[in-house]
Amino acid sequence: MITNMGGPPRRRHDLGRALTTAAGGARRLDWVLISAVLALGAIGSLLVWSATLPGDGGDPLESVDHLLRHLAHLGVAWTVCLLVAALDYRTVRAYAPIAYAATLVALVLVLTPLGAVINGSRGWIVLGGFQFQPSELAKVGLILVLATLLGEPRDGETRPMTRDVLFCLLVTAVPLGLVMFQPDLGTGLILCVIFLGMLTLSGAPLVWVAGMAVAGAAGVFCVWWFDLLEPYQVDRIATLVDPAADPQGAGYNSAQALIAVGSGGFEGTGLFHGEQTHGRFVPEQHTDFIFTVAGEELGFVGAVSVIALFTVVLWRILRIARGCDQPYPRLLCVGVASWFGFQTFVNIGMGLGILPVTGLPLPFVSYGGTAILANMLAVGLVLGVNSRDRGFEF
Repeated sequence: MITNMGGPPRRRHDLGRALTTAAGGARRLDWVLISAVLALGAIGSLLVWSATLPGDGGDPLESVDHLLRHLAHLGVAWTVCLLVAALDYRTVRAYAPIAYAATLVALVLVLTPLGAVINGSRGWIVLGGFQFQPSELAKVGLILVLATLLGEPRDGETRPMTRDVLFCLLVTAVPLGLVMFQPDLGTGLILCVIFLGMLTLSGAPLVWVAGMAVAGAAGVFCVWWFDLLEPYQVDRIATLVDPAADPQGAGYNSAQALIAVGSGGFEGTGLFHGEQTHGRFVPEQHTDFIFTVAGEELGFVGAVSVIALFTVVLWRILRIARGCDQPYPRLLCVGVASWFGFQTFVNIGMGLGILPVTGLPLPFVSYGGTAILANMLAVGLVLGVNSRDRGFEF
């Protein structure tokens, strides 16, 4: 009788322990980071909806379809993010080589007949109605493998040495070369920034950090001097120097983007009331030029709010990195911060006409399936580091 009555209390005890553990896991998540990313996603959904609203005589269901697809992408991405955050980052580290190799295979497949050319770049795999952009996930794969190589010095060593740096350079050069074959200059620059950011804060010899910076500057000079840029890339740089040089050609995107942002004034024209946006004067406004919608319809106040949210995201990621006791999780966060910081700067700078058009979406805000998934994967990795680097276990 006593034995039979022992079951329910024990089950209640187990349930209480599980709930306590789950509550502890929830407390260990960085809710400031999560809130900032959620806010950016919500703003992005409204901006995508507005940017895809048809002009006179258009089909209103078009914008609804884009909105529903965007929300579906966010839902899937958040699910993946939380699943990754629940994993022990040491488990993720064990599969880093597999993730890296998988992205390389996908980047190779892009260059085969399976690849499709969209907006001048063979960067997509299209199977029926499914579109997939491997270069977005290549950023995550590169961060994982570089954190493993730079964050785990050999026995007796306290920092990466020359052979480690050379191997990391090779590891970066392979996906970089495949991406440049597409060609996708914007993603190629991000891969370089991820490598330089992680190398700089890994404790590697400063001579290598300085050498990489000099080599990068020399590479840019050689590309320009030997005329290795595509004609459209040269035109984009030329119109950046002189925006009025070709306002109806290469400079059209930048000129229209500036008009859209400038017409918003301080408070904006109001959501869904942007004349430039709904007139479809700015190309790719729901993806690459999504910031111009914020500038026009939400004005200076809305645009600054978006920038402030990105600042919070970067602050929280770097704060988590600073609190890490081990080099691997710290470098993981540094790689993600380098990626988000550079891509955000380039996208907003492109919308404001201070940087050439590169075709990079605004993280968490722009429409896109693979890009949002990659962004949220990275956030999940950072959240996982925050939960466990201080000794917490689910």
